[in-house]
Amino acid sequence: MMTRRHHLLLILVLLVVQGAVLVCGKANFRQIEKKILDNIIGPGKYDSRIRPHGINNTDGPALVKVNIYIRSISEIDDVRMEYSVQLTFREQWRDERLQFDDLGGQVRYLTLTDPEKIWKPDLFFSNEKEGHFHNIIMPNVLLRIHPNGDVLYSIRISLVLSCPMDLKFYPLDKQTCSILMASYGYTTEDLVFLWKEGDPVQVTKNLHLPRFTLERFFTDYCTSRTNTGEYSCLKVDLLFKREFSYYLIQIYIPCCMLVIVSWVSFWLDQNAVPARVSLGVTTLLTMATQTSGINASLPPVSYTKAIDVWTGVCLTFVFGALLEFALVNYASRSDVHKKMAKEQQKKQWELEHAALEADHLEDGATTFAMKPLVHHHGDLHAEKMRQCEVHMKSPKENLCRRWMNRFPSRSKRIDVISRIFFPLMFALFNLVYWTTYLFREDKEE
Repeated sequence: MMTRRHHLLLILVLLVVQGAVLVCGKANFRQIEKKILDNIIGPGKYDSRIRPHGINNTDGPALVKVNIYIRSISEIDDVRMEYSVQLTFREQWRDERLQFDDLGGQVRYLTLTDPEKIWKPDLFFSNEKEGHFHNIIMPNVLLRIHPNGDVLYSIRISLVLSCPMDLKFYPLDKQTCSILMASYGYTTEDLVFLWKEGDPVQVTKNLHLPRFTLERFFTDYCTSRTNTGEYSCLKVDLLFKREFSYYLIQIYIPCCMLVIVSWVSFWLDQNAVPARVSLGVTTLLTMATQTSGINASLPPVSYTKAIDVWTGVCLTFVFGALLEFALVNYASRSDVHKKMAKEQQKKQWELEHAALEADHLEDGATTFAMKPLVHHHGDLHAEKMRQCEVHMKSPKENLCRRWMNRFPSRSKRIDVISRIFFPLMFALFNLVYWTTYLFREDKEE
C-alpha cells in the first residue's frame, strides 16, 4: 500500500516540475521574441519611411506578390453600375532589414500587432467607390516576419467597386466587373506588383448571388503610364452571367399574356363596343405601366436594350389590337350605309318597274316575251369565255374566296383576318427575337 502512494507522489512531483519547465521555457521564448523585435525594429534600428531594396539587395524595384481571397459578393447594382465585395487581401515581399536568427528553427516567424512600425506597399484600389476595414472584435490585420526577411501582410476589407456595364443584351447579358489594384506613389522603378504563383485568386465555395452567377475570373496586369511616371497595376476580371429565370417569370410571360388577352377582342361581336374598348384600353395601360416599371429599375442609357425591343413590340401589338377595333367599327358603319343604300335603290327600282307595268296595261298593248330559238354566234362565244375563265382560276383562289364569302361584311372579314395575322406575326417576332439574343456569338474580349 505504501509503495503505490510513493509512486503516485512521484508522478505528481514530475508533472509539477515539467509544467514549471514549460512555463519557464515559454517565458524565455517570449523574451527571445522581444529581443529579436527590439534588434530589428527597435529605436534607431529600422526606418519605415524607406522602401526595401530590390532582388539580392540591389537598388532595383521592390517586388510585392499579391493574392486575394473573395469571401462574398453581396450586391450587383445595375442602376449605379457598382458591386460590393468582401475579400481577404494578402501581400508578400522581402525586406532584408528584417532578417533575424531563428535559433536553429525554434522561431518560425514573428507576429506584429502594430503593422505601422514597418514599411508597407502603397497599394490602392483604383475603381473603389467606398471601403472600410473590419475592427470587430480586434482589427482584422495580420503581419508576419520570417527569419529570411519575408513579410506577409493580410487584411480583411469590404469594398464597393465601380463596374461599367453594357446593357445592350439585358436581361440576356453577361457583365465583366474588375478589381483594379495599383501603386499610388511608387513608380515601377521603385515598386512592382506581381501575382502570386499558383492560384493567385481564390473564391469561396459558398458564393451565392441573387441574380447572377460567377462563371469564371481572369488575372492580368494593367500597368499604366501617366504624367508622373509608370505605375504597376494588377487586375482581376470577374465574369458574371445574369440569371434569366427571374426575368422570364416576372417580365416575359406576363407580357405574352397581355398580348394574348388583347386578341380576345377579335372574337367578340363587332357591336359590343363597350366590351372591346374596355379590353383594349385596359391591356394597353397595363402594358405601359409594366414597361415604365421595368425602365425605372435600369439606368437611362442612350442605346436600345433587348428588354426595350421586347416591351416595345408587345406594346405595339396591344396598340394594334385597339386600332383594329377602330377599323372594324368604321367598316361596320360603312357596311350599314351600303346596305341601306342598296335597299333604297332596290325600292326605287321596284317602284319604277311597277310604274312601267301600269303604263303598259293602260295602253292595252300585249307583248309576248319569247326566247330566241337560235343563239347568236357572239353569245355562244361569250358563254364559252366565261366558262374558260372559271376553269382557269386556281383551286386555292376559289377556296380562299369561298371561305371569305362566308363573311359577307367587311368588318367581320377584318376580325377573321386579325385572328390569324396577329398570332402569326407575334410567333415570327418571337422566333427572330430569341434566335438573335439567345444564340448570338459572344465576343471574347
